Amino acid sequence: MNSDRVKRPNILYIFSDQHAARVMGCAGDTAADTPNLDRLANEGTRFTRAYCPSPVCLPARMSMLTGKMPYEQSCWTNDDILDSAIPTWLHGLGATGYQPALVGRMHSLGPDQMRGYVQRPIGDHSPTWPGVHRRSLGVLNNTNSPLVDSITKSGVGQSSYQVMDQDILAQSLSFLKNYADSDRAEPFCLSVSFMLPHAPYVANQEDFDAVKDAVQPPSQPQAPNNEHPWIRTWREAKEISATSTEDVMRARRGYYGLVRQLDRHIGSLLSVLDDNDLANDTLVVYVSDHGDHIGERGLFWKHTFFEESINVPLIMRWPDRIPAGAEQHQPVSTGSLGNTILSLVGALELPNASMRSFADLLDGQAVAPLKETPIFIEHCTDDLPSWAEGYSVQQRAVIWGRYKLVYYHSYPMQLFDLQDDPLERIDLIDNPKFEELKAELLNLILLHWSPEKIAAKIE
Repeated sequence: MNSDRVKRPNILYIFSDQHAARVMGCAGDTAADTPNLDRLANEGTRFTRAYCPSPVCLPARMSMLTGKMPYEQSCWTNDDILDSAIPTWLHGLGATGYQPALVGRMHSLGPDQMRGYVQRPIGDHSPTWPGVHRRSLGVLNNTNSPLVDSITKSGVGQSSYQVMDQDILAQSLSFLKNYADSDRAEPFCLSVSFMLPHAPYVANQEDFDAVKDAVQPPSQPQAPNNEHPWIRTWREAKEISATSTEDVMRARRGYYGLVRQLDRHIGSLLSVLDDNDLANDTLVVYVSDHGDHIGERGLFWKHTFFEESINVPLIMRWPDRIPAGAEQHQPVSTGSLGNTILSLVGALELPNASMRSFADLLDGQAVAPLKETPIFIEHCTDDLPSWAEGYSVQQRAVIWGRYKLVYYHSYPMQLFDLQDDPLERIDLIDNPKFEELKAELLNLILLHWSPEKIAAKIE
């Protein structure tokens, strides 16, 4: 193996949809049957405080491609088109000699369906052009959206998302086996982007039965008496306050069953690396776009700044280069992940990206105080999709060490101490002890971000 080959590993980038960070055995969830993710964490480094740039699919994914926040590239909603002039980390890899391939979901709207990839044998589940109708899920129609149907129509069954993921897996395994049979002259870069465990909360019988007895009720099953007014508005708009305990538990079991199926797919990918002597030369990354409440606080889906919605799994493995069995507790943004990969493989970071590499956290030497790296999350929407009507408001949060400040335009702010109050039950916003901290965090939020300007652009 020559020195250039060591500097440029294979890259296997595994991407899921709506996987909450806590729903893994390696994260301490005894109901989560995830032996392959647990193994990956044991052989690599798990980031316990990885946060998405937005708790909505498209804005989070576009930020992860470019290293820019949603406001910096006008991608706030699932209806926005990323400017093709903005480079992605895949373009950066291409400039280094990789030929990036994507199998599966990207959720990029508009004519550019490559974004720096040079191969894409399987695309998105539904058409990705503005104005077209999404592909129907048949009897499960509407269960993939934040609507109460996704909870009441949960349980045992099969959705087209599961079928698509089986196709994604088969195509990805074929790619890896073909590479293994080649001369391996150049390293590969393969992104495998699954639909699971995104709702519908419908799992096959085997996976549902395997987890049903282990899955527990939500630790916070009801909304607090002092619920934030925007959260209350969202809850009422979604009509989920009267959801039965039976429905909640069935949906939770369906979700855990989907995670089990996803983990099995990941295991198949890792096995191909093992069986073909590729594991030691491959950087493996596992990440999701955002989380899911799955009944916590009486909420489902994402869309909020609670940890269930914005804290995502992030595991990175590269034998002899990334510490094995390590946990990194410093907050990071998944918007920085592309630049981190570029840095690890010796490529130049994207020149105008605001979210820089955190590769130094993977060398086991970083000791920077947590508060030195503020992490931002945005949620700005319009009333275009039916599920968003009546709750449009510009929101932004900053996580700075142990504290999280959430700003809602025209609503009260929230402040949480994630160290002393990890379940976010105690809002400190009116506590006079935190006036100075609140002002400091608010200044960070509003430094380059204007809710008025954003509202004017997306209306």
